[in-house]
Amino acid sequence: MRLALIVFLFALGSQAQEAPAVMPAAPSSPDATLPAQKIGPDDLLWISVADCPELTRNFRVSSSGTLGLPLLKERLQVAGKYPAEIEAQITDELVKEEILVRPVVTVSVAEYRSVPVSVLGAVKRPITFQAVGNITLLDALTKAEGLREDAGPEILVSRPQHRAQDGESTGLVQRIPVKGLIDEANPLLNIRLYGGEEIRVPPAGRVYVVGNVRKSGSFPIQAGNDTTVLKVIALSEGLLPYTNKQAYIYRREGGKANRDEIPVDLGRILDRKAPDVQLQANDILYIPDNKGRKLAAETLDRIAGFGTSTASGVLIWH
Repeated sequence: MRLALIVFLFALGSQAQEAPAVMPAAPSSPDATLPAQKIGPDDLLWISVADCPELTRNFRVSSSGTLGLPLLKERLQVAGKYPAEIEAQITDELVKEEILVRPVVTVSVAEYRSVPVSVLGAVKRPITFQAVGNITLLDALTKAEGLREDAGPEILVSRPQHRAQDGESTGLVQRIPVKGLIDEANPLLNIRLYGGEEIRVPPAGRVYVVGNVRKSGSFPIQAGNDTTVLKVIALSEGLLPYTNKQAYIYRREGGKANRDEIPVDLGRILDRKAPDVQLQANDILYIPDNKGRKLAAETLDRIAGFGTSTASGVLIWH
């Protein structure tokens, strides 16, 4: 019995010696799943070097586009390079400085900070995000939750000069018509964003209607500047009784301090004997009653200022 026990313990010890040792797995970055694109300042890289824990962790690219790594004497210039190019760069330096003979290097992106896109103006939620992957203008507007009702007819996209790609014009402001981009779905207007762009959606210009109408107020200029006297009267819910046949447009042009007064033969327009009159942004259309008189000049700027400062844009005229 004792001999059998000794033989069993001896066999168990032999199996324990023959079992291979289990090496701990190299640490990995759970965030390094972003698509590979050119690296820029302040991006966060996940670097893994086999059998070298000192070089296996996250490293932040400096604002000047360089990367400092332990064990390496010089900082590496990495801005403008893809992760695969940085892998080869680190491998060459490790061999050159005789730190590792055959280094196995892996580089991926944990966080982008070098490709911001800002969306502001007449959007529902102004936002700044990183242009990671294939991002277009419509993607940016979607992230901003779309345009507000008072959005103007154009979207302004400014792109820095150093982001020039695929022959696109940069360094200038590009004007994108909202109607062509959204209503007509023109794919040429849905430009790609590379980072560094500022997208501005100016609010539409407004016209102001006061006087003998059912609902005085301010109304946005429609797309294509197709805003006329008859259209804003319709938006004002029509004329009240005893309206004067003569109306007036007050318009400031050429940087003048005061507005010009433009008579409008409202009676002939309503009788289809004269063409409708087009209005411009910041025009004030005054429609007096039969006993009314021309609008006092000192009240013009007060009307426009009040109309833009109220949420509804509704004016009460007595």
